[in-house]
Amino acid sequence: MSAPTHDVASEVGTSRAAARIRAAAVEIFAAKGYGATTTREIAASLGLSPGAVYPHYKTKESLLFAISLEGHDAALAGLTQADQPTAPPAVRLAATVAAYVTWHAHNHELAKVVQHELRSLSHEHFKAIAAIRRATSSVFARIIEAGDASGDFHTIDIDAATLAITSLGVDVSRWFPSNTHADPAILAERYVELSLRMVGA
Repeated sequence: MSAPTHDVASEVGTSRAAARIRAAAVEIFAAKGYGATTTREIAASLGLSPGAVYPHYKTKESLLFAISLEGHDAALAGLTQADQPTAPPAVRLAATVAAYVTWHAHNHELAKVVQHELRSLSHEHFKAIAAIRRATSSVFARIIEAGDASGDFHTIDIDAATLAITSLGVDVSRWFPSNTHADPAILAERYVELSLRMVGA
């Protein structure tokens, strides 16, 4: 797994004030969209003047990047922590899919912003986020490759299966919760079963 090209702590901001600004921005970005939200509106939701945001984030785009970096890094960290490299491939895939799905369900507002506002990032910032996304996909790809090599899986197309599995997890942030799926753990169980069938386990 290749390491992110940015230092997460320095780019995101470690102060309590910066965390409050990010949390407020996530809520408004998720509700209205990045393009329809102003920095002034984010500051006002916290009872701050617009100028109070700038010591932490110089632009609205730099705030979005901080949120994107934090979210993508957290999702990847959860995924790698869930992986058990010495376990059978089916156990590894089940654990990582469950972790990925539950992260997107528990953090659905944050995930909605970081997954669906990528087009609003600058070219440099998009490249940094894309590197983390590739590292995330690589976790699943390596597990599927190991399963095919051992004979535990019979995947028709490893790249397509990897894309489908990551897309399932990402899409949770678009609609969760719903009338039929409001429990992250139960949803994760369903998606694990679908993923295992997808690779011919």
